[in-house]
Amino acid sequence: MVLTGSAGSVTPDHGHRGTVRRETVLVLDGGTGTPGTDEGYTVRAAHSPREPRPRLSKFHAPEIVFGPDSLPETAHAALRLGARRPFVVTDPGVTEAGWPAELLRHLRAAGLRPQLWNEITPNPKDHEIQAGFERYESSGCDVVIGVGGGSVIDAAKGVALLAANGGTILDYEGIDRIANPIPPLVMVPSTSGTGADVSQFCIITDTTRLTKITIMGRALVPDVSVVDPRLLVTMPDWLNAATGLDALTHGIEAFVSLAHGPLTDTHALHAVALVHANLPTTMIRRHDDGPRTAMAQAALEAGLAFTNAILGATHAMSHQVGGMLDLPHGLINGVLLPHVIRFNGSASDADAARFVPIAQAMGLPARPGMPGDEAVDMVATEVRKLADEVGVPTGLAAIGVREADVPRLSRLTLGDACLTTNPRTASVEQIENLFREAL
Repeated sequence: MVLTGSAGSVTPDHGHRGTVRRETVLVLDGGTGTPGTDEGYTVRAAHSPREPRPRLSKFHAPEIVFGPDSLPETAHAALRLGARRPFVVTDPGVTEAGWPAELLRHLRAAGLRPQLWNEITPNPKDHEIQAGFERYESSGCDVVIGVGGGSVIDAAKGVALLAANGGTILDYEGIDRIANPIPPLVMVPSTSGTGADVSQFCIITDTTRLTKITIMGRALVPDVSVVDPRLLVTMPDWLNAATGLDALTHGIEAFVSLAHGPLTDTHALHAVALVHANLPTTMIRRHDDGPRTAMAQAALEAGLAFTNAILGATHAMSHQVGGMLDLPHGLINGVLLPHVIRFNGSASDADAARFVPIAQAMGLPARPGMPGDEAVDMVATEVRKLADEVGVPTGLAAIGVREADVPRLSRLTLGDACLTTNPRTASVEQIENLFREAL
């Protein structure tokens, strides 16, 4: 079955925002289910002979080991990367769940001498990265292994970055500022949403400015990602909801990003379908293998999409709130995303039409050729409905954001790297309006 709809695609090269009209073809490829569950989606763009050829693009991805009981493969991966004394980064919650202890057994059985460091808190802080780097140096370690959620994985990347480049972690804010190759990275995610295990991003809290900085570069893409869905069963419900909505946000923002392409579109739409179909089930039946594995795949595919297509205004805004209040990133995304969807979808018919395939991936009654603004409303409403279902507050005020915070948060948002690929330009006044709408 082939569903078609008009869509806009933009090439961000040279800093301009020119729109290329094209037809997006969504193919329901008979994968593993039906539309709105875990159906496999393929997206391709059909160009007329008069239209320019698609721009060249790179697709960054690590080696990926995926499936239940894959955790032991971490030791083999570390050995192949030359490990003798791997530095294992985790946090107290994951330690209590028992996964690092299991990993250490596998590493020792492979003849390695791992060093464990578990002093990371949610939304990793600049001083924590410095402490981890000092422990890495004093222990004479080599390969860096992260086992945990996005905070742990970002911390592991930060430690590796400093090990090869020196300075402080805040020196590397921005894009491609990493000069020297970093130690090998092996990541083992324990949540189903951040995508940090396959991404070229590292997000760190600047404790002086009370904001999150974005460090981005090809050097930060891990060498190996080991995705074992077993690890997801120990997430508390609030973290399951937050990381699941984070994956949904990654998929949607990557699909409408200025830097999207046919490879990222495929992963982005499939991630959206998987999250929409499986996240609520994992909230009530955490040990069901099928939904858990589907959410692990959703997080992986959403990560592959956004690390290559980058993100948008939801993440640019969320980083500022998270840095100020030290709150779960995905929870903030869940509040902001419907508002940003409506903002982006109101820019032009082409921008709105990009939401038709997203609505289809969510199993909504979107039809070929329908007005894009109808799809925008469908998707925004459905995102809010899903957020309600998993227990996310309806407004930022409920999580501590005040009207007085809006001007500062908006100014910081304009400097976030994720805003550069948002499909619609935004002034500080427009960002302020979005924050106020979301209060």
